[in-house]
Amino acid sequence: MLSQLNSYFSSFISLGAPAMMFFIITLLSLLFKVKISKALEGGILMAIALTGMGAVITLLTSSFAPALTKFVESTGVSLSITDLGWAPLAVITWGSIYTLYFAMTCISINLALLSFKKVNTLNVDLFNIWNLSVIGLLTLYYSEDNLILTTCIVATIYALMLFNSDVMQPQIKTLLKYHDNSITTTAHPSLLISPPVLIIDELISKFIPFIDKFDFDAEKLNEKIGFWGSKFAIGVYLGFFVGILGKLPMNELFALAFTAGVSLELFSAVGNWFGPAIMPLSDGIATMMEKRFKGRQIFVAIDWPILASRAELWAVVNILAPILLIIAIILPDNNVLPLGGILLTVLAPALLIITQGKVIRMTLIGTLLIPLFLWAATLIAEFVTKTSIAMNSFPSGLSHNQLFSSVDSDPLEKMLSILIAKTSVSLDIQMVIISAVAILAYLGMFFWYFRRMQQINTTSAVLKTNANFEERK
Repeated sequence: MLSQLNSYFSSFISLGAPAMMFFIITLLSLLFKVKISKALEGGILMAIALTGMGAVITLLTSSFAPALTKFVESTGVSLSITDLGWAPLAVITWGSIYTLYFAMTCISINLALLSFKKVNTLNVDLFNIWNLSVIGLLTLYYSEDNLILTTCIVATIYALMLFNSDVMQPQIKTLLKYHDNSITTTAHPSLLISPPVLIIDELISKFIPFIDKFDFDAEKLNEKIGFWGSKFAIGVYLGFFVGILGKLPMNELFALAFTAGVSLELFSAVGNWFGPAIMPLSDGIATMMEKRFKGRQIFVAIDWPILASRAELWAVVNILAPILLIIAIILPDNNVLPLGGILLTVLAPALLIITQGKVIRMTLIGTLLIPLFLWAATLIAEFVTKTSIAMNSFPSGLSHNQLFSSVDSDPLEKMLSILIAKTSVSLDIQMVIISAVAILAYLGMFFWYFRRMQQINTTSAVLKTNANFEERK
């Protein structure tokens, strides 16, 4: 089915991802009654963002490819897969017609769950649908184009995202000190790592609760670190690390370090263009849905950077960066060298919400969960590379036999979708049993987490009510 559908759109796809998405975003925005000027603005920004991200990826890969080869030769550390962060996955997915199919599927699910009052979240963060599209495309890739299975997996994961957004909203409101009537939340896919985060947090509370006594002021730490914890600086450290171990001459060493610094900063800068690009379409869809549910309190879910004001998040991101690199070198079955994903903003938001900003807990839990992200990145490298080649978006700085990947969100969901997809093809009885156990374990963990978060929210509400009562007395 995948090959048949792609043949219908072959001439359209041959325009390239930026041009294709320009037309799609513009026309979809017009369909949802967005003004033509805003619709064009969104389409052009999306095309520019995709073009700019491709240029940054090429800059990073062309600089690091020779150094990484020498790094492997001189150290014997077989980290042969280059991590380019979330960028290549966004380029691949937004260059696929299936992302729009998944987007429409997710919007329909959101509308249905709101209609039946199963959730209160309206997710307007349409750009990050690409995270779900990665899981969908992985399922298609390994299930030999089983679109029904793929749709079921994407729909289930998206529904869990919405339930998670609902149950996290009170904690986000408390963490950010929002007003009691605040309707702001986030449904970012990266927050699906929260169930294992909560499990470890509960174990810490039971067995080593005393570590909270040693917690510290993250804002003061960030002030002390200053520039030395910035994306620029971390990129430079990484460049020097790879260059020194690769025994590069001094001129190449400095060039690599400074290129890495500017590349990490550019990833962030260009990445910020995607949100405004999709905003007109998101606003059009949100307006339509809000009219349908007028008079009912709806949580509006936006991107995770609403949490970026908390100093603890950035302190832990800086602490985990070198830990990620060390674990990558010593972790069995990992072949990924973290570059673009060295800053674990795909993990830190969940750590922040679940622990309510306890830095030591965040660091400990993050360290324990890092292997999941590295293993998932290793597992999807073949898919990412082959898909990128098929879509003519393979980074020009890499050799044709070089695998690349992404240390990005949803490691459990990626691994589970691949397992289910492979099982659907082989129908091997052992794999069927393993898949069934994995599905039950995953769903069981989520529903335990959901109930536990409801209990935490109830307790927090009671404590807050009592505190307000005491203040009035």
